[in-house]
Amino acid sequence: MIDTHLRRMKEVVMRPAARAVGRYVSPLTITLAAGVVGLGCAMAGAAGALGFGLGLWWLNRILDGLDGAVARHYQRQSDLGGYTDLMVDFVVYAAVPVGLAVWAADSGVWLALAVMLASFYVNAASYLFLSAVLERRNHGAAARGELTTVTMPGGLVEGAETVVFYSLFFILPAHFAPLFWLMAALVGVTIVQRVVWAVNHL
Repeated sequence: MIDTHLRRMKEVVMRPAARAVGRYVSPLTITLAAGVVGLGCAMAGAAGALGFGLGLWWLNRILDGLDGAVARHYQRQSDLGGYTDLMVDFVVYAAVPVGLAVWAADSGVWLALAVMLASFYVNAASYLFLSAVLERRNHGAAARGELTTVTMPGGLVEGAETVVFYSLFFILPAHFAPLFWLMAALVGVTIVQRVVWAVNHL
């Protein structure tokens, strides 16, 4: 919902770190490091080390923002980099709640998790194909002046909201199921928003 506004701010905040780190480390290496940290976060969740897992989650998010900032600062953007970044995000977004559900070992949590991950699946289809169509029509990220590899039509739940929800998963472990259900419902609203947008604009 607020990602478009936050990206510009994030770019400014990340610029000093991007300038320093980018001299020694490639954007793709940072992306892969983010993936390793994200999987570590999932494993920490599965082991019940929730404080450590929360720290790894935030480190994953910092690295996820840093790779693009480095690529843009040093003019090293690439389609492979954008693709890898998105793939790593999807893997981490799936692995972290699964790890937490393993630790919870509760059938109610697993049902809520299944519905939430199903909503992610449909949501991915709702915006990735829409992004592809917009890119084909030359109305993509470059045409819109966006900082992402491909345009990502807005919705109620985007990256910033996901960061908040996943943080709450670690902070409020007694409420896994309600949080999973709530996130699934809000992602459902996001899907409807994008479908309506597509009907009105395609």
